[in-house]
Amino acid sequence: MNKGIEKAFSKGKAFIAFVTSGDPDLETTEEIVYAMVRAGCSLVELGIPFSDPTAEGPVIQAANVRALSNGVTTDKIFAMVKKIRQKSDIPMVFMTYANVVYSYGIEKFCQKMVETQMSGMILPDVPYEEKAEFDVVCKKYGVDLISMIAPTSHQRIQMIAKEASGFIYCVSSLGVTGVRSTITTDIGAMVDLVRQVSDAPVAVGFGISTPEQAKKMANQSDGAIVGSAIVKIVEKYGKDAPKYVEEYVSQMVQALQ
Repeated sequence: MNKGIEKAFSKGKAFIAFVTSGDPDLETTEEIVYAMVRAGCSLVELGIPFSDPTAEGPVIQAANVRALSNGVTTDKIFAMVKKIRQKSDIPMVFMTYANVVYSYGIEKFCQKMVETQMSGMILPDVPYEEKAEFDVVCKKYGVDLISMIAPTSHQRIQMIAKEASGFIYCVSSLGVTGVRSTITTDIGAMVDLVRQVSDAPVAVGFGISTPEQAKKMANQSDGAIVGSAIVKIVEKYGKDAPKYVEEYVSQMVQALQ
């Protein structure tokens, strides 16, 4: 496990926050990361926008469109991470799509991750059976390719968990990302299956938006992941979003303690 990810899960339940890089602009994204750090966030997921984000619901899709129309590129995001690293050592991972990494060059992308102290990446459109070409390079550079398990994974859960590195992203709901009023998946049963074959931490995401939901999910796992609810705040407040994100993340972090 990458040291950054280990650190994120070392102090009890982890709160993991997602933000789309470049929405509304990279300067605001940078300030949002600092706001999340102040609020006690354990790990930040930086979304690299992509034109066809298949796992995302309308909220994050719209954020991708806004970021891309502002001219955000992978190189500009790496430059932003370099600036963040001058002020913060918060563990961070990228959340993006295979095509983004592939077109950049997997080797070059992983080298840049090491240079900017990024701990890992999540590629929701790369199934377990097709992860090898990314995983081999990630292992070479000591960054984690984070596996996702879904309620429909069934007998594949243990197969995926056995080889997982970093942490395991447990998808709480079927469908795409987005805020949900209730989460009905038996998370406890999914986590139990993972625990039988792996000691990697498990964090639950997709659909979590309230402190109560975050607490419930974290009670059954090692942490909670929130994305769409934060992206909605950014959409609403734009450049003024950092202070509102800080308030929201603070409440979520407190619920996990």
